[in-house]
Amino acid sequence: MSTKKRSRTVPPPVVDAAEASSLFIAASATGKKKNRKRVEVKLAADADIVLAKCRELKEKLRRKKREAATTGTPSDDDSNAIPKDIVEVDELSTTEVLEGIEGVALQITRQVLQKKGFSMEIPSRASSNQIYLKDRDRLVLGGKRVGRSFLNVRESRKSAITLRVMQLLHAVLVKRIHITKRDLFYTDVKLFVDQAESDGVLDDVATMIGCTRSNLHVVASDKGLVVGRIQFEEDGDFIDCTKMGVGGKAIPPYIDKIENIRSDAEFILLVEKEAAYMRMAEDRFYNKYPCIVITAKGQPDVASRMFLSRITNELQIPVLGLVDSDPYGLKILSVYMSGSKNMSYDSASLTTPNIMWLGLRPTDLDKYDLPDQCRLDMTENDIKTGKELLNEEFIQKNPKWMKEIENMIKTKKKAEIQALSSFGFQYITEEYLPRKLREGDWI
Repeated sequence: MSTKKRSRTVPPPVVDAAEASSLFIAASATGKKKNRKRVEVKLAADADIVLAKCRELKEKLRRKKREAATTGTPSDDDSNAIPKDIVEVDELSTTEVLEGIEGVALQITRQVLQKKGFSMEIPSRASSNQIYLKDRDRLVLGGKRVGRSFLNVRESRKSAITLRVMQLLHAVLVKRIHITKRDLFYTDVKLFVDQAESDGVLDDVATMIGCTRSNLHVVASDKGLVVGRIQFEEDGDFIDCTKMGVGGKAIPPYIDKIENIRSDAEFILLVEKEAAYMRMAEDRFYNKYPCIVITAKGQPDVASRMFLSRITNELQIPVLGLVDSDPYGLKILSVYMSGSKNMSYDSASLTTPNIMWLGLRPTDLDKYDLPDQCRLDMTENDIKTGKELLNEEFIQKNPKWMKEIENMIKTKKKAEIQALSSFGFQYITEEYLPRKLREGDWI
């Protein structure tokens, strides 16, 4: 008769918290030894030659800034130079925003007690109230205002939404927390119906209070990415964007929590497409030629625009734009430079003037002998958009940009940044960009 051994369950060893912590650290250290060693990418041997013209541009921009400060040339910091018939918001503290909301609530309460219903006066964000300031090279909101009355049948629902949004914002600000625009929408779906309704009212409240949208503690989801020679503290945490993995660091929506920005970069490379950004990040282009690489993955979000504006002002280094050779690439650059109509009331903190167009430009298609199969035919809509750009004031002030667009419309050809991969996957980082920088080929 065979005897079957009974399996015996061994209880796990009892480990206290201190021992568990030491075991975790030891395991982590062991794990690190097994990981593949990071390949160090050093400064390129020809860096001084390649970056010579970029350094000249950097000094030129800094000299211009110093001259503007000494001669009293109007700047965004000079409030006396801002026309009085436009609406510009300011950075306000949480307490100041709360006081603003409570002030509006008090006015409404008085109107209701007088049995007059209630109405609000709000700056108009209509297209007809958008003004382009040539001396500042950006869009701003005009001084026209519109009324919003609860007793008006057509305006009663919008009035109710405005009050509800203000109520929710007040609760968020009191708790000193942040929420997303989507969070705000889901707090009262039945009233808002569509997120576009709550988003629009959010901007109305910002203009009414006179603060930036970020001051309301409502943010959009992360979209932008940054990698390269920049360090900063984010809500007390030290961030080094050369050591954030291949993909870099997500640009945080809480730009107000970023401080102590430091960098030894010579320029900022603003990239339209994430694919091109990832090529530069993986090749660690920013170590070969010290720079900061940023992308918003297409149409820029508020956080990416605010982050770019902030670091450009603090570091005072040039921004070079790398976008597709089509009208939409230029439209993206225009949003970074001159702002958008939706956020024109906050253009002072969202715009970055003097961005240089590095590539991919229409004339590059012949200069770099781009294969015919990589040159795409422009659609009728593309051509129409290109012609509309020729009428934009921010384009007309730069004759070289005008010539490039005219060339694009004449040839009826466009191309994506990725078309450069037809010469090799790393052609953009090993040949195209170094040559562009060495020649100072930007406009």
